Amino acid sequence: MPKDTRDVAEVNTDPVEAATGKTAVLYRMALPDHLCPSGQKARWLLERQGYEVDDRLFRTRAEVDAFKAKHGVQTTPQVWIEGERVGGYTDLREKLTDWGPKATTYRPVLYLFAVAALTAVALSIGFLGAITWQTLGWFISVSMILLGMQKLRDVESFSTMFLNYDLLARRWVPYAYVYPFIETAAGILMTGMILTWLSAPAALFIATIGAVSVFKAVYIDKRELKCACVGGNSNVPLGFVSLTENLMMMGMAIVMLWLAV
Repeated sequence: MPKDTRDVAEVNTDPVEAATGKTAVLYRMALPDHLCPSGQKARWLLERQGYEVDDRLFRTRAEVDAFKAKHGVQTTPQVWIEGERVGGYTDLREKLTDWGPKATTYRPVLYLFAVAALTAVALSIGFLGAITWQTLGWFISVSMILLGMQKLRDVESFSTMFLNYDLLARRWVPYAYVYPFIETAAGILMTGMILTWLSAPAALFIATIGAVSVFKAVYIDKRELKCACVGGNSNVPLGFVSLTENLMMMGMAIVMLWLAV
């Protein structure tokens, strides 16, 4: 345990007075049956930002309740910096980094595509001994699987976001619920290069509708929306990435149909 960690019972200094300069005061739970993960992350973030942490641990529920009543807070951990209370871990993260709970970001989809690309490369080297045109096909199909799985995590949230812009879903709501299953199944079949007569038309159908829907919403109607591509409740903006995803799916489906003829 860090040497500057103390039990709350051992501390009587006011956090406002103690939190000066690069010294931060952190109150967090370390009960016999619960070591607060947000408290651990708060300490790690403070240290990463160059703060010395006056780490004050609650050892009993009574100490936690007394602290909440005294400071008028609902949760712990609580952090003080430069004589002011910042709040909990998410408040601290927002203050010390460029993170924001509602900020738009491409990170989730970029990470997903990176994993798909590495998987495609691994499959190519492992089964074909080299990177070939099949690598690109696997990249697209594995991306479809991963994107589909993100949607399947919470189909209800995905369908709500999807209905904001998809043209077919807005006319026939059940399409928003079956879309993740079609995308995932088509990706699996295309990765295994089986049942092309089924997977390729299915992928072409959903991708074409998706591309037209995204283009209309973003480039014609000029709407600023969140993309449902990585599931509901994401902060990925609808736009170029979403359109590119659908165009790649369309391209792969067309190539597979052409080769199957």
